Amino acid sequence: MEIEAWLERAASRTPGRVAIETPDVSATYGELLALARVGAARLLELGVERGDRVAIALPPGLAFAQALHACLLLGAVAVPVDLRLASAERERVAAGAEVLVEEPLPQQGRSGGPPARHDLDASALIVHTSGTTSAPRPVRLSYANLLWSALGSGVALGSDPDERWLCAMPLSHVGGLSILIRSAIYGTTAVVHERFETDRVLAALRNERVTLVSLVATTLGRLLDAGLERPPALRCALTGGGPVPAALVRRAALAGVPVSLTYGLTETCSQVTTTPLSEAHAGRPTAGPPLFCTVVDLAADGEILVAGPTVAPSATLQEGWLATGDLGELDERGRLQVLGRKADTIVTGGENVAPAEVEAVIEAHPDVLEAAVVGRADEDWGESLFAWVVPRPGARLDPADLAAHCRRSLAGYKVPKGWTARDQPLPRTASGKLLRRELA
Repeated sequence: MEIEAWLERAASRTPGRVAIETPDVSATYGELLALARVGAARLLELGVERGDRVAIALPPGLAFAQALHACLLLGAVAVPVDLRLASAERERVAAGAEVLVEEPLPQQGRSGGPPARHDLDASALIVHTSGTTSAPRPVRLSYANLLWSALGSGVALGSDPDERWLCAMPLSHVGGLSILIRSAIYGTTAVVHERFETDRVLAALRNERVTLVSLVATTLGRLLDAGLERPPALRCALTGGGPVPAALVRRAALAGVPVSLTYGLTETCSQVTTTPLSEAHAGRPTAGPPLFCTVVDLAADGEILVAGPTVAPSATLQEGWLATGDLGELDERGRLQVLGRKADTIVTGGENVAPAEVEAVIEAHPDVLEAAVVGRADEDWGESLFAWVVPRPGARLDPADLAAHCRRSLAGYKVPKGWTARDQPLPRTASGKLLRRELA
């Protein structure tokens, strides 16, 4: 099935609405369509045809958006490249591309051609996973995946024609990239920052009529530490990228920051579940119910299983289900609680421990900024729990006090046996997920 190209549809209906806004420049839908058409003509001159891969190695901003939409207008497959990777890693991501776009495409020149259409069954993107437990893997996403994801997200979060969705996340990963694409599908504004900078994001939330922002637990915590309180236009801080501590959600609620928790992954075109805003601060925070077009179940061992039209056609399925590698629980209303990665499970004395559960308890301590829990070989227990802890500025951590704090909320076998304070932030992926393998 073919449909009208999203950018052309938005430009024909609201040509004067801002499509993308950065700290330095902005473009309306009419202007972005003109840029994308010029970019598409240039890609044609370079030999790009429908179905060819085009690697985009540009920083987040207008030039990236032009190159992305040029690919979508042509029917070429866009392959975002994370510029923070080492040169050898970037080469692996771009391998097989017909063209590598490392400089902005021309803004003026030949364009034209018939109106573009999207084949919903065709591939639109190749996005690489964040690589929390192994090397990043390429995932091929179709136009149908992108459309269903946008529709499901719109139902979950509501839709406002004056939406201004702030993205300070990498556009090389699905969480940030989906904001650009959803905004084009909705015909709304994407506010794009090249990277997360606390002061700049804080100013945008306070002064620039931002209505939605995508965050991870770490960046939400930094904004609260910097004084974020009751942002005037914000209706939702969509927070995911891994388990989000309940204490952080409660802290955001006290500051008047409306947090909606979400769970997703590259293979499902980002969101799988999202907490409705009406439930965001009610009782135990969860990652919410599935998007309306998505089905979630649990395997016998608690692994989260997903099915539906947002699941990538290239994903490996088991009897129709995508096995996510994540562990979770479903409450009586079908709301998902994410416990952590299956591969991160620590087996101590025959008992399974999800590190994320322990980390959430440690991070509830008033002197703790962030924590990571890993398993270490133990002659008696097979594995024992070891915690890396980053203190809040000016705080001094006492291992005995931390252990006592944990015992008040956790079974004894879940309390770390070793503790190390760390001055530097914990290692994380570009999308904010904890890299425990670098600490083990």
